[in-house]
Amino acid sequence: MNRGSQAVVLVLLGGAILRASLTDLYLRYVKQGLRPFLIAAGVVLVVAAVVALVQELRHLNRPDDAGDGADDGHGHGRSGPAVGWLLLLPALALLFLVPPALGADTASRAGSALTEDRDVAYPPLPPREPAELTLLEYGYRAVYDDGRTLRGRQLQLTGFLAPGPDGRPMLARIVLSCCAADGVPIKVGLRGEVPALPADTWIRATGRWIPHTVKDPVNDADVPSFQVDTWERIAAPAEPYE
Repeated sequence: MNRGSQAVVLVLLGGAILRASLTDLYLRYVKQGLRPFLIAAGVVLVVAAVVALVQELRHLNRPDDAGDGADDGHGHGRSGPAVGWLLLLPALALLFLVPPALGADTASRAGSALTEDRDVAYPPLPPREPAELTLLEYGYRAVYDDGRTLRGRQLQLTGFLAPGPDGRPMLARIVLSCCAADGVPIKVGLRGEVPALPADTWIRATGRWIPHTVKDPVNDADVPSFQVDTWERIAAPAEPYE
């Protein structure tokens, strides 16, 4: 692989990163706040590739450089090892493949995110009915505040269905610290009008807090429960993670 070929690989890598970061595709890999850094990285790669191509063209046009491509005795000369072409694989994957977001399979195999005791005073929920909460917010208030701010309120939760350890469906979502590689699920057990839908189906459920908590068999974390009054099936959101 000569410098010109390396520049082509850089262009593809940079272009793939820019394509992902300028659409919602990047949200399947990292948190929303990292978008500016991805765009900057893509631009740097593309600019570096253009500079490398210009330098390579100038180098080739010099009459005294005709013999620079000679083999160095190790199977490759100035062009470098052919293994560098493997760098094309992640670029092509980003360009042509759209991987699914982490979902029910991850939720079933990984322990719940509620592993740290957060002894803080939780403020009252906004007066709007139903109050919209993320699963993580609901989990914190239900487990670490004993549902104090949830009692008597109509609540709305959004997530995907996943099989629970007791065989009943649970509502889940993946929580990211930075990227999908560190994603952990937040799980909420469902009671009441539980939808009989396949795993990974996204729903918006309206209901109430109930004082029922079980242990996650994966990491012994607390899994709160939610009494479903009504629900609706929805499309997977553009930003699937919390």
